[in-house]
Amino acid sequence: MVQFRKGGFQLAQNLNLIADIGGTNARFALVENGSLSAIEPKSLPCAEYPTIVDAALAYLESVPYAKPERSAIAIATPVNGDHLTMTNHSWGFSIKAVGEKLGLTHLKVLNDYTALALALPYLTEDHYVKIGGGDKQIDQVMAVIGPGTGLGVSGVVPVHNKSWLPLEGEGGHISYGPLNDDEAKVIELIRQTKDHVSAETLVSGPGLSLIYEMLSQVVDNKPGLLKPHEITQKALEESHPIAIKALSMMFGILGSVAGNLALTLGARGGVFIGGGIIPRTLDFFNDSAFRERFESKGRFTPYLSAIPTYVINTDYPALIGAAASLQPGYQSVGVNSDD
Repeated sequence: MVQFRKGGFQLAQNLNLIADIGGTNARFALVENGSLSAIEPKSLPCAEYPTIVDAALAYLESVPYAKPERSAIAIATPVNGDHLTMTNHSWGFSIKAVGEKLGLTHLKVLNDYTALALALPYLTEDHYVKIGGGDKQIDQVMAVIGPGTGLGVSGVVPVHNKSWLPLEGEGGHISYGPLNDDEAKVIELIRQTKDHVSAETLVSGPGLSLIYEMLSQVVDNKPGLLKPHEITQKALEESHPIAIKALSMMFGILGSVAGNLALTLGARGGVFIGGGIIPRTLDFFNDSAFRERFESKGRFTPYLSAIPTYVINTDYPALIGAAASLQPGYQSVGVNSDD
């Protein structure tokens, strides 16, 4: 059972630092050797710290009893080589230099959705809400996708000895084409300024604002500018027709992309929805076209109808995967970085 705990520790060397770094928030915690239970989890706004090292040191100052020598950092960017630059934030850094500045002997860096995928086998029914489909099949591929500052995509594959192999990729940046007239109008406008409309262009916080802006231009002949949380609030309050339509469109597109992911990976163990947007809009999401669009794949509709979809609604799930990556025998498929 995965748990989150606070306090109660003396000065200890057997505590490792784990982190989940997104485009908006940096989440840190400690974990004991061989454990997946996060201790002292805390979220810090990325914008308040010049570098990832500054954020990590600020967290460590809040837990002075811990002197970690090993760390796993899940981060929202491709991990390829020593130098990383975040996709949706300004931080860029050398993995080696970060390890040295934090006094670490071992630093594992992996994509944030690779970490979230690695957490899936350890989640229980208390950690997610089911949205349609049949029962997940045991020891089958599981997929995860989630809108936030960007769109994360990954999966986890069962291998021998009851272990799991996470996939590292950038599926959020696949090309997306319209599937109805409203999407066609929105995407046609977007293409006037963007040479590539990806899934992330539409299914993310910034994507929601972009959809709203384009729909406002279609409906009122002028672009409307609202932040994602403002659009979401107006949609949930049912106080603004264009906000309702924008959020509905994003959820429908997410359904189509998630269905493609399920087909591509053969994710009969279920498709999990991560990120911070969906849990805050769960009733609206459940009533949206997400599940209909997920299943709407012609001859393969029955195949997808049987695959369950779940919304992850627990705090800090990627920290579980970061902790798992420190376990002996961890391996991944795709681009990987180690110390």
